[in-house]
Amino acid sequence: MNDLFDTILWDRDGSAIERESFRRIDAEVNPAVRARFSESEWHVARRLVHTCADFTILDHLEFSGDPVGAALAALRRGARIYTDSNMIKSGLSIPKLKRFSVDYERESILCPVADAETGAFARERGITRALAAVELHASELDGAVFLCGNAPLALAGVVRLAVERGIAPALIVGMPVGFVNVVESKKLLDLVEIPYIRISGRRGGSSLAVAALHGMMECNLE
Repeated sequence: MNDLFDTILWDRDGSAIERESFRRIDAEVNPAVRARFSESEWHVARRLVHTCADFTILDHLEFSGDPVGAALAALRRGARIYTDSNMIKSGLSIPKLKRFSVDYERESILCPVADAETGAFARERGITRALAAVELHASELDGAVFLCGNAPLALAGVVRLAVERGIAPALIVGMPVGFVNVVESKKLLDLVEIPYIRISGRRGGSSLAVAALHGMMECNLE
């Protein structure tokens, strides 16, 4: 039993452990899969693999319209960041965001899903809070960084706003998770020319949406 302790890398700090994790990912990934991604895309993809420890997610990961470049440009101008869950809002690194714009604060990240106004609007319309929040804040989504890791109707709602009203976020991270409306909402991204990153199928989650934006930011910070 004590021999198991010898397998632990005790003498490395967090940064060293992260570097070793990335080294192992680079070493283990199928070269044919790696070749599908540009350097900046791979940086994001590797961050996502690191988050879920699952190489098969790469088979479902799609980049469209230079989302990395779109994200960096949007953050440099201090674009609004919209999230569909407070888990994403809590997980985003404010120090990293401030390296793009000093105006970024935790409170400046828009996540209105739990607001009383959102709840009242959702009840009145008979829709989810996630969809109500998007519809109520449509005017703030034009040019925004839109992060969806939880609610597929938030993603479907922003695409509908783009198609019907011409509202165009600078970037969409489409990674809702679940069983209802999930696959369909991600497919809706094919209707727009907005830069996006999506994980097709049922998989996704708030932690992956956070990792995607962090990975994009790191392309500029390294």
